[in-house]
Amino acid sequence: MTSPTDAEISDHIAKAGRRAWEVPGLDPATPRREVRTVGIIGAGTMGGGIAMNFATAGIDVRIVETQQEALDRGLAVVRGNYQRSADKGRFAQDEVEARMARFDGRLAIADLADCDLVIEAVFEDMDLKKKIFTELGQVMKPGAILATNTSALDIDEIASVTGRAGDVIGLHFFSPANVMKLLEIVRAGETADDVVATCMDLAKTINKIAVLVGVCPGFVGNRILFARQKQANKLLYQGVLPWDVDAALNAFGFRMGPFQMSDLAGLDIGWSKGARTDNPIRDALCELDRRGQKTKAGFYDYDEARTPHPSSVTADIIRDITGAAPATMPQDRIIDTCIHPMINEAVKILEENKAQRPGDIDVVWLNGYGWPADKGGPMFYGDMVGAKAVLATMERLGAEDPEFAPARTLRRLAADGGKFTEIDTGGLKV
Repeated sequence: MTSPTDAEISDHIAKAGRRAWEVPGLDPATPRREVRTVGIIGAGTMGGGIAMNFATAGIDVRIVETQQEALDRGLAVVRGNYQRSADKGRFAQDEVEARMARFDGRLAIADLADCDLVIEAVFEDMDLKKKIFTELGQVMKPGAILATNTSALDIDEIASVTGRAGDVIGLHFFSPANVMKLLEIVRAGETADDVVATCMDLAKTINKIAVLVGVCPGFVGNRILFARQKQANKLLYQGVLPWDVDAALNAFGFRMGPFQMSDLAGLDIGWSKGARTDNPIRDALCELDRRGQKTKAGFYDYDEARTPHPSSVTADIIRDITGAAPATMPQDRIIDTCIHPMINEAVKILEENKAQRPGDIDVVWLNGYGWPADKGGPMFYGDMVGAKAVLATMERLGAEDPEFAPARTLRRLAADGGKFTEIDTGGLKV
């Protein structure tokens, strides 16, 4: 493994951050659509957080919920967030009222008809999203931008029901949306140039770091995350316990490992009582109401301060489901098993032209997923360890599961001594 200097790492991060704003093939003179009023569908955690970005930037927000109680609750959370910031001295008390005055709560999607941009922020259900976008296609004024906050679903399918696919784009905010800096802007197959240009500019207006990506399951960030999570889950079937996997990823530099992150997000995302998914360990935990930090039990047990503790209940469930006796594995091997598939998946994303350049992938993971800055991002880290080392891991994992077969470009880099950060597959294509 090579050890770059702090200056080299900083230079890479800064250069990647600057280049992420550049969209090859998009004429800088492309006219922008005016965005003076934004509609948000959903006043829950994501919708409220997304709305805060615009209100903070001085843009009027119209926010829709299905029930008055849910609307009131969502606006109360927004006010509470602003009030805490004022209490900490981040801005004056009167600014709380100024920002809240930009919110207009409504109970019907049709009330968004004259907004310039509408962002759907409901839960991840394709049928529900298509129902909403069918209505948006009918009621929104001509020229309005129709955006979805989906984190993984097919935006081309969502756009297909609108009758105006050129107006549709993905604006994938990260939770908490009023705090996290990353914004994945997802260009669908028919998204118009002026919609892309407007949204890239708008990201700067609301103080986000934007990365333009293409449509594929999970886009860039979550697709790579899914690869890591699958390998972390596979380790449980080899007798490695969740806290040992997390400890290795913590040692690598992540503040939270895969199972710590799952507990924080909630194990019941995408799960309902009685459901049998492709993750029986998660299913069993949820059936026992071990759904993460919110229930004070998930993969870990939690005390009143939400401090995680290894759980004998979880260890027993894992043993019963997997049949594997508890086993130890060196931290370096755990790290390679979880991190190298991320690099391989990133290479596949580039091969499929779903990201513009390797640096964009590093920007996504540095700003959206807590990738340790001293390792520069997945592509930069790939160059630190070298393509041959990554290939060796992927040949091992690919023999166990063809889904993790080495990418063609990975094999080429290993043979030629090339760099991940210099991969050029021609940029984003839709």
